[in-house]
Amino acid sequence: MKLLFSLLILLLSATNVWSKDVGGVTLPEQINMDGSGVTLQMNGAGIRKKFFFSIYVAALYLPEKTGDAEKIIKEDVAKRVLMHIVYSEVDREKLRSGWKDGFSNNRSADEMKALRERLDNFNAMFETLHKGDVVLLDYLPGLGTRVTIRGEQKGTIPGADFNQALMSVWLGGSPVTSSLKSALLGK
Repeated sequence: MKLLFSLLILLLSATNVWSKDVGGVTLPEQINMDGSGVTLQMNGAGIRKKFFFSIYVAALYLPEKTGDAEKIIKEDVAKRVLMHIVYSEVDREKLRSGWKDGFSNNRSADEMKALRERLDNFNAMFETLHKGDVVLLDYLPGLGTRVTIRGEQKGTIPGADFNQALMSVWLGGSPVTSSLKSALLGK
């Protein structure tokens, strides 16, 4: 009986090592990203809040953990941002407006000109999201940023520069929120 109890405690402890609860959402500590051939570690996770409302839980996965935002943005390695919607409904126009603001707040006018068409294509992949929906933004070096919504691959946006701009939405000089930036950096 003591052996069974000890094994149960060990299993429960191991479960905590492999997942993390953030805002009521259970997130894996590591993932195997399709198409990358690598295992990614959770770098950090947090909640995107607007006013008093929790909008989504975000997690950042990288080959190796780091607290260096510039390194994450610039490094040409596989990475994932997972967004788990926790608000009842996020309208597609608000999403699209948010992406445009996040990009333009962290990129120069010239960079935005180079990104505009790809940002429009990226925005076209998004529809109104509801509580429980999951968005995966996977960067695959040499291919681009693959967008998966509710388990359906919507497309891939080419370019390391596009992914750098996307990462800047959360980790750049003008992040969507400083508290989410800190959480994604594991702080």
